[in-house]
Amino acid sequence: MLWWQAMVLGLVQGFTEFLPVSSSGHLILVRELMGLNTGESFLLFDVMAHLGTLVAVAIVLFRPILDLFKKPYKNLLMLVVATIPAVIIGFACKGFIEDYFSTAKYLCFFFALTAILMLVSEFVAKRNKSPKDLNWGSAIAMGLMQGVGVFPGVSRSGSTIFGGTVAGTDSKKIATFSFLMSIPIICGSLLLSIIDVAQAGTIAYIDWFSIFVGAATAFASGYIAVRVMLKIIAKANYKWFSLYLAVVAILTFTFYFL
Repeated sequence: MLWWQAMVLGLVQGFTEFLPVSSSGHLILVRELMGLNTGESFLLFDVMAHLGTLVAVAIVLFRPILDLFKKPYKNLLMLVVATIPAVIIGFACKGFIEDYFSTAKYLCFFFALTAILMLVSEFVAKRNKSPKDLNWGSAIAMGLMQGVGVFPGVSRSGSTIFGGTVAGTDSKKIATFSFLMSIPIICGSLLLSIIDVAQAGTIAYIDWFSIFVGAATAFASGYIAVRVMLKIIAKANYKWFSLYLAVVAILTFTFYFL
């Protein structure tokens, strides 16, 4: 992997981790388009890229993160409960996803699903005249939808936005909680990637400069994406993401099936 390829992948990871377009789906697609195969270097790249996005969201949400640890810890407990479905589904479906959805062939269907979710989210949010505060119903709905987001091509942030919106939650509350939900998921992905790297064997021939470039660009683009998305979610403007995903879904379907 060359340094400029690492930069491209870092930008893709950072932006799409928090934009409602699916980071995993875009990384698979971009890697295939650049002719890159999976391997030890990519395991380490995934570790550093996840670390970059984790630092980005932690900086932006520093105060809400601190507020989680204030009594009576309701938001912290809701965050724990909302994380459980993704953990269960992720571990239960890990082998299945790796066997059948580790390539870009079926991404078109999941991109299309995310496009529909975002379009419905804007429709529902704009017609909700009395949004509710974040509650247990919101957390459970967002947690269940985050579980759906473990499949490549289904956006984690888009799924959680959909869950909170159909639960009638205020858009600003959805924005903050959705990104707080990303922290344990990114930490989990980071831990699994570290384990995979440890099991892969020697890393003596890793291009550390490229890895650093990828991590730095993932941090920078992730920071921008979180800032932008907090404003977009608050205004429930999702139709352009839906349109983009519809176009990508059509293009990938045409390339792989026609």
